Amino acid sequence: MTLPTSIFSRDSKRRAGRTSIGVVLSFALLGSCVSGALAADVTTVSRGDFLRAAISAIHLPLLKTGDLPYTGVSSALLPYVRTADAQHALTPFVSGNALQLDVPITRGEAAEVITALENLQPASVTSAYSDVTSDAGKTAVSVMGEKRWMRAMNPTTFGFTLKLRPLEERVIMDKLAKDASVTILAPVPSSVTVHVGSTDSVSIPKQDLLQSVWNLLHTQYLYRSRMNDDEAGFRAAQGLVDSLNDPYTVFMPPASSKDFQTQLQGEVTGIGAQVEEKNNILTIVAPLPGSPAEKAGLQAGDQILSVNGRSLDGLSYEESVNLVRGPKGSTALLHISRNGAELDVTVVRDTVKITELEWKMNGSVAVVSLHQFGETSQANFRSEMVKVAAQNPHGIILDLRNNPGGLLDAAGIVVGTFLPDESVFVKIDTGTGGTIEQDVTSGSPVFDTSIPLVVLVNKGSASASEIVAGALQDTGRAQIIGETTFGKGTVQQVLNFNDGSSLKMTIAEWKTPKGRKINGIGVTPDIAVPAVAGQDAPMLRALSLLR
Repeated sequence: MTLPTSIFSRDSKRRAGRTSIGVVLSFALLGSCVSGALAADVTTVSRGDFLRAAISAIHLPLLKTGDLPYTGVSSALLPYVRTADAQHALTPFVSGNALQLDVPITRGEAAEVITALENLQPASVTSAYSDVTSDAGKTAVSVMGEKRWMRAMNPTTFGFTLKLRPLEERVIMDKLAKDASVTILAPVPSSVTVHVGSTDSVSIPKQDLLQSVWNLLHTQYLYRSRMNDDEAGFRAAQGLVDSLNDPYTVFMPPASSKDFQTQLQGEVTGIGAQVEEKNNILTIVAPLPGSPAEKAGLQAGDQILSVNGRSLDGLSYEESVNLVRGPKGSTALLHISRNGAELDVTVVRDTVKITELEWKMNGSVAVVSLHQFGETSQANFRSEMVKVAAQNPHGIILDLRNNPGGLLDAAGIVVGTFLPDESVFVKIDTGTGGTIEQDVTSGSPVFDTSIPLVVLVNKGSASASEIVAGALQDTGRAQIIGETTFGKGTVQQVLNFNDGSSLKMTIAEWKTPKGRKINGIGVTPDIAVPAVAGQDAPMLRALSLLR
């Protein structure tokens, strides 16, 4: 069909969404929009990015000149490809005279590349894995096991053909860099351009019908001058996605996509709340701290029935969200249902800056409040916890109440602050033949395990918050206090198109390290302490346990 086509680039961030697609909806976004994220993506690492990172990590001298028999290599990657070629490390990639450096690298390819780059041989070659059949593969996975650079998925399966994920790549590069005692360079983000409708794509359903309708509109529709090709293309994409009836899979036009990215950076415009569609009703998961929604008294679990007199009944998720969101300074009169009673709440929309991380000492107890697993948390949580450790706390409270989620990698960093290196913190079921992948922490813990830890949660704690709480509960590292969490346990991936639009889609389900299902269930606290008006009962209970 000739509807406007586009090309896209894969976003390298993984999101552990919370409620709408692992997203924290802040009404600045289109529909599921905020990070909440596993939200997240289980995104991938390209061959080219992996080569560059690995060569940088082991400090191989770059070859700046020399002919290559391969086509399609970008100028930025040429020195790395020459260097890898000299080490005979490109064999897993070669297909004719092409390397396809922009496609995702598999775990097996990564293992073979590292083994060749470092010219390593194992003490003994294992053949224990049913999915590793080549001699080169057996040698590579044996090296990875002996060096503890990569782990098998289970005793009989290495996960040789599974795509390498960014978190595992970082673990590998950290270990390579430690062995080489050099500083690694951050890999250059790559993009993969794919034309919609290319020969390797799946045919669009009713393609002939859609083409006919589009041709008729363009040739016989009375008001052809009013037609907007871009808008028609976006609406067509939205229609395809909406047909899935999955509130966590959302197509976002450019404006909404930009809002989504902005929220991940800690700023939103609107009423400042995370929402999701629950039982076909737009429901608040959590108001953001300091937001207009919080100031107006909106609470987790509030169901929005109408906005400024316009009923949301029968509207799509996107249409409902668009009614709630609005420009700074405008007023939203929300008619809500709360615990069976109906009431009106007036909210003045504003720009909300999210303070993701705060901590303070309450006597000898460190109280760490994490409001979202965004880019700030990913970058700064560990360094802030080093400051906390310098205070020599006798106990730690990690407050995840009303935290709707965010980036999966940020969740791994938080868990890794309290658990040993390479601790499994989440298992991911991709639905492909029952294969279960797992993510592990990277780096030594900041706090000694002798320091007791309490995690506070409530029904507004979702997605990445549940990953952290579930991991710390499964390992016995923390006591969980509060209310049963939201129950957002699906994984989303975000694809950014080069016209500014994006697609967020469900690709997997995550479970706790012990395999506990969270989606639709939540994390049950070890000590149930409901919220009490006028006092912070969960916090008081946590402080009493730690003092």
